[in-house]
Amino acid sequence: MRSARQPGELERRPRAVAVGTFDGVHLGHRRVVEAVIATGLTPTVVTFDPHPRTVLGNRVEMISTLDRRLELLAELGIEDILVVEFTLELAQLTAEEFAGAYLGAIGAEVVAAGASFRFGRGRGGDLDLLRRLGFDARDVPPLQGVSSSLVRRLIAAGEVERAAASLGRPVEVEGLVVAGDQRGGTLGFPTANLAVAADLLVPAYGIYAGAAGEHRAAVSIGVNPHYGGEERRVEAFLLEFEGDLYGRRLVVELWRHLREERAFGSESELVEQIARDVAETRAATRPV
Repeated sequence: MRSARQPGELERRPRAVAVGTFDGVHLGHRRVVEAVIATGLTPTVVTFDPHPRTVLGNRVEMISTLDRRLELLAELGIEDILVVEFTLELAQLTAEEFAGAYLGAIGAEVVAAGASFRFGRGRGGDLDLLRRLGFDARDVPPLQGVSSSLVRRLIAAGEVERAAASLGRPVEVEGLVVAGDQRGGTLGFPTANLAVAADLLVPAYGIYAGAAGEHRAAVSIGVNPHYGGEERRVEAFLLEFEGDLYGRRLVVELWRHLREERAFGSESELVEQIARDVAETRAATRPV
């Protein structure tokens, strides 16, 4: 998969292009990707970073980082991705200007999107306009009951299994592994402490069963109330793992919400509960 930041970085060739933010790359997004792959032309995605609504003054918690979005799109079979920097200047381009500068410039012949797709200044462009401009614009029917807004609500509520059903994959949280309090090691359960991007959506506080790579993981999201914590932490205990993860990017799947976080009467009670969490993590089933 090739990733470009400017249209000129991609060879101009006959392409089928899916356009959108594709946050989370959920099952509805996959339909659009499958539509461009089915054409036999070079399957390409044109996406935006940052999210357009954030540039226009709204807060958006992202389901996935840009790096993860690109990885997921590549796994689906996309060959080239043009990441367009969304700015206030870009937002002032007319739909015709955007179509010429970013779609026509890379050789787009087919453009696939949902029926509600709008682009250009004042959201003045749609699939009908693309057809008038000479593109083979294809309306991909939405998948009933699947949307990024729904997935966000489910993740925020900690309903990771229901969110996975819309994503077609487990909910994920990712970040760089950084030094934490080192308390887990003294309890017999050393954890990887994740520094998560400020705009990434993190599920509701609690303890989750999941996995990181080939290792199952018991994951704590919250403030560690047993020790009077106040700062949110995302910590993963990787089962049967030995090694140094500091400085590495870690993508952690969340399969099931196990329990709420809470303070315990003693440290021994805490250790006993963590052992039960680990046992439940061993028995957990990946949701999709």
